[in-house]
Amino acid sequence: MNPRRVLAITRRLLSQFRRDRRTLALFFVVPIVVLSLLYFLVRGSGQHPAVGVINQDSGPLGGAIATQLLKSDRVRASEMTEERADAGLHDGSLAAYIVLPADFSSRALQGHVIAPEVHLEGSQPGPSGTVLQALSQSLAAAASSASAPGVASVRLEPKISYLYGGPDFDTLDYFGAAFIGLFVFFLVFIITSVAFLRERSQGTLERLMASPLRRGEIVLGYMIGFGVLALLQAAEVLVFSLYVLKVHNSGNVFLIFLVEALMAIAAVNLGIFLSTFARSEFEAVQFIPLVIVPQVLLSGIIFPVSSEPQWLQYVSNVLPLTFAVNGMRDIMVRGQDLTAAALQLNVGVIFGFCGLVILLGATTLRRRLA
Repeated sequence: MNPRRVLAITRRLLSQFRRDRRTLALFFVVPIVVLSLLYFLVRGSGQHPAVGVINQDSGPLGGAIATQLLKSDRVRASEMTEERADAGLHDGSLAAYIVLPADFSSRALQGHVIAPEVHLEGSQPGPSGTVLQALSQSLAAAASSASAPGVASVRLEPKISYLYGGPDFDTLDYFGAAFIGLFVFFLVFIITSVAFLRERSQGTLERLMASPLRRGEIVLGYMIGFGVLALLQAAEVLVFSLYVLKVHNSGNVFLIFLVEALMAIAAVNLGIFLSTFARSEFEAVQFIPLVIVPQVLLSGIIFPVSSEPQWLQYVSNVLPLTFAVNGMRDIMVRGQDLTAAALQLNVGVIFGFCGLVILLGATTLRRRLA
């Protein structure tokens, strides 16, 4: 083995990378960006779940626990009426509300059991768990308070009810709705961008442009071709998820497919558009950490958008995948239909994004082939 020859190959490879700024950014910039996003998502000072507190108890125990909840650093608790709290739970402004009944103190001291009523929104497990932890901590703090004697010997057994979800939901039921949309978006984007780039690099598009075909016909033909495959994949993913994996669904199957179809069409045209900026299949794949990974982290699939720092929430609320995830959860977990304003907004934004990327893809195709 000749060390000089090995060194020559190494130098040539490093020289190629030195001239490829996009690959260098993928190596050294993207990891820092993704890890920074994880830092802000996990340790960021985002908003805590909003909780309503209804204290109907005139005894010392109810007041002590209500006071501790209002001072909790894990939730944003505020006193309100039960009617207002129930409305907030339904419109999504509250993650939960806690009711301390009128006989709360007397029953706790007689039976040595604290049984507050905890009403959870329940569409995501993270906020629900945080609310229960805050309640447990408030009990512990009240137990050490002089204003609530006799609390140390009682145990917490909350009466929990769920607006959505429930104790029978497992992890796949909570996250399945989001991942169905993600898989379709991710796979269609990758396949389309690589396949369309191959059409460019092999000269197929140039030959089509030299034929009697009009540019609009070429653009529409590619969109329909890729779109049909994308819709078939969306249908396969949906059927497999609902009827084989038994992912929970409270809504209309055709509405789920509508959101899937819109995301598939968006992914097709986004792949066509971004393939313009790639010269090889390797460069096309580089768009995954640039386009897909940030959306996965910020769209609420894993971390609730409300728990993000405020400046990151502004970013999350303009990402198409955020609206797709919200739309899928509206249908599959909350059981909403198109009469719900929230679902109308989510579907409308995805539809608008489809129109935007179709326009970008068509414009880019004409510009590159004219």
